[in-house]
Amino acid sequence: MQATNRSIFKGLFVLFFLTLSKGHAFQKDSLINQLEEVVLDGRLGQIISKQSKTVEVISAAELKRSGYTTIVEALQQVAGLDIRRRGVGPTQADVNLRGGTFDQTLLLIDGIRLEDAQTGHHLSNFLLPIELIERIEIIRGPAARIYGPNAFVGAINIITKSSLQEKALAALEYGSFGQNGVRLTAGTSGEKSSLIAHASFANSDGYRYNTDFKSRTVALKSVVDTNHPTEILGFFNDRKFGANGFYATPSATDQYEETQASLIAITHKMKGAGWSLTPRVYWRRGQDMYEYIRNRPEIYRNLHIAHKLGAALDGSVENGLGGLGFGGEVASISIQSNNLGERNRKMANLFLEQRISILDRRLDITPGVVVNYFSTVGTKVYPGLDLGWQINPSLRGYLNYGKTFRVPTFTDLYYSDRTTLGNESLLPETSNAIEVGFRKVSERNQWSVTYFKRNSSNLIDYVKQEEEALFEAQNIANLTTEGIDFNYRYRFGLSNASALSLSYTYMTQEFGEDVFAFSRYTIDNDLKHHFTAQLSGRLTKTTTGSLNFKWIERATGRSYTVVDANFNQSMGNFNLQMGAFNLLNQSYWETSFISMPSRNFGLSLNYSL
Repeated sequence: MQATNRSIFKGLFVLFFLTLSKGHAFQKDSLINQLEEVVLDGRLGQIISKQSKTVEVISAAELKRSGYTTIVEALQQVAGLDIRRRGVGPTQADVNLRGGTFDQTLLLIDGIRLEDAQTGHHLSNFLLPIELIERIEIIRGPAARIYGPNAFVGAINIITKSSLQEKALAALEYGSFGQNGVRLTAGTSGEKSSLIAHASFANSDGYRYNTDFKSRTVALKSVVDTNHPTEILGFFNDRKFGANGFYATPSATDQYEETQASLIAITHKMKGAGWSLTPRVYWRRGQDMYEYIRNRPEIYRNLHIAHKLGAALDGSVENGLGGLGFGGEVASISIQSNNLGERNRKMANLFLEQRISILDRRLDITPGVVVNYFSTVGTKVYPGLDLGWQINPSLRGYLNYGKTFRVPTFTDLYYSDRTTLGNESLLPETSNAIEVGFRKVSERNQWSVTYFKRNSSNLIDYVKQEEEALFEAQNIANLTTEGIDFNYRYRFGLSNASALSLSYTYMTQEFGEDVFAFSRYTIDNDLKHHFTAQLSGRLTKTTTGSLNFKWIERATGRSYTVVDANFNQSMGNFNLQMGAFNLLNQSYWETSFISMPSRNFGLSLNYSL
């Protein structure tokens, strides 16, 4: 059966590539001589080829070429970024980077930190609609320290669009398992202002018992005064879904959950000759309602409502040495819960780094320090250092070193039920990391290779030694994570509209002492091999497509292969998108023994004005 699946995939790949080549794929594009250079968001913004850190940028054009309609699906094509879903569509997915847990990857939107004080399980609730995204920046390793605590293994920064190219976008969606939905996006812009509004909903009957879902999303982005813009961002997502086997034990088939994610942020950007200043204020709200038996709240029900109210300031100043970057943030974090109680903590974060450029700007040295205060753990200081060497105009080498930490969530500290026990004595997780990498950017090619090593202490997990015992949150062990990342991207065709992307991550993880017999997250969170490939481009004058391949093997020996294909047929203002997922009909699970869907299909009719 496996040999047959491999043969099917090889045949599809060859057919797709030949069709792509025939469709004018390799015509020389005289208008574009270089890969697009993206200036990364941040205090010391640099184009990607000049960055002294491991960073990957996914543009809006690349998201469109992938054929996926949600960020969760698109991020699954990034090697080393382990998106572990408990279902399809907008239900629940854990975001794990470089072997970390779902609490160790920090999510930001336009630089706003969105860590969840309740639990990182709900991080993906804040992933915006694709229509609003300008690009996604994935920062791996110790350089992510600049974003403060909880960027333990890295950070994902989603940059939103300021305006739409189209006046309006509409989509009707239909797919297997009774999936259906509507997506509406409209925009308007003038000389000094712009506005984008989005509304969507999605439903499904579920691909197995009690996995149905309903999701509603509303988003708004307004920009006033394009010279010194003030940006207003509003986002709300509401989800209701059957959670068959999601938590507790696999035999708990009647679980049910409802979540809400809300964000309001106001950002003002000021820039002058050699300086920039960006103040912002924001409010983040998360709500989670869980029932052990659906529609039977009297048996067991949890309701958690978490708030984060914060203000931040980022800035940069050019000087004789290079550039000074600085930033600060203060926030009040609270939760009201029938299980966790009423809890609150205060947080303050101060960051400073100086980029020193010497040897005709070919060598840069960037020392930095982050000072964090949490009312529950006190003040901690974490230094870091980035080195970069421009070997030639297209090749760059770099080295990073940094320390960071993660504060236990309120769930880690206080949660309890008939199978689980929190621990108020937990210590923060800490890490000490180093990486060495090379990046090359040429006319149509871009590649990077990175070696990384991370020593983590006081890792938090829910563990037990006896099967009959309760899972208890503990600082279980020290862990050494070591590996390599490799990424290659080749663009070709008219306007570089076609692309071949390959990425691979290899990791090993070694515990410093004996681990527990049973673990909820850490022990099976050990990616060993993660390989992805994507081929996308024009098949005919009016047809584009993408073929997406993912293979994962964990240190436990468990492995699976997933192949997806997407095709888009343009018909004037209309576009018909067809997707086929899990083409090889693999039987696999990503987390908690929850089986993922068999081969399935999706159809979307899009209209743009």
